[in-house]
Amino acid sequence: MPFSDLRRTYDGSPLRRELLAGDPIVQVARWIAEARDVLTGETELNAMSLATVSADGRPSVRVVLLKGVDHQGLTFFTNQESRKAREIEAAGHAALCLHWAPIYRQVRVVGRCRPVTREETEAYFSGRPRGSQISAWASQQSAPIADRAALEARILATEERFGDGPVPAPPFWGGYRVVPDEVELWQGRPDRTHDRFAYQRDADGWRIDRLQP
Repeated sequence: MPFSDLRRTYDGSPLRRELLAGDPIVQVARWIAEARDVLTGETELNAMSLATVSADGRPSVRVVLLKGVDHQGLTFFTNQESRKAREIEAAGHAALCLHWAPIYRQVRVVGRCRPVTREETEAYFSGRPRGSQISAWASQQSAPIADRAALEARILATEERFGDGPVPAPPFWGGYRVVPDEVELWQGRPDRTHDRFAYQRDADGWRIDRLQP
């Protein structure tokens, strides 16, 4: 099935070197804030692709939700017995990509992946909807299961286990923070003349280079 007829003009605002923050985390946070101001509720602002690699070099990618940005990096949460978590623990690195199609912007991040503290995990987990808390306990993420009925039975058993009481964060569930070594900003422009800038960590902090589109 060819897609050569699917073409769009990317008419984003110019991105210039003098407009960029010296720290890529500051710049990423700025872009997230700008996206939040203009995107509709139908766009999942914090959806991002997370790429990991297995011990034998096979890459894997999936969409997760960004749950925090601070001076250290970008944070997400997951079952720590899942495939993604096992690959992160083994390799120690991961890559992220945020894409906001309506405003022709993309952010790529490559860096070291570190577990967040247990206190951070528990603080985040306590604010999740109760149904999501129950599911975190019930699902052995990435493991095979017979059918939907088996999953629903595990959820029911978990609901009965906790009753009307609080649902604590599971010991096998937590967060990871990607500490950037590389950050790339992509701004779509007409006729494939996109603006791209790459931050690279070096001994003096960050080097910023314009990349050819």
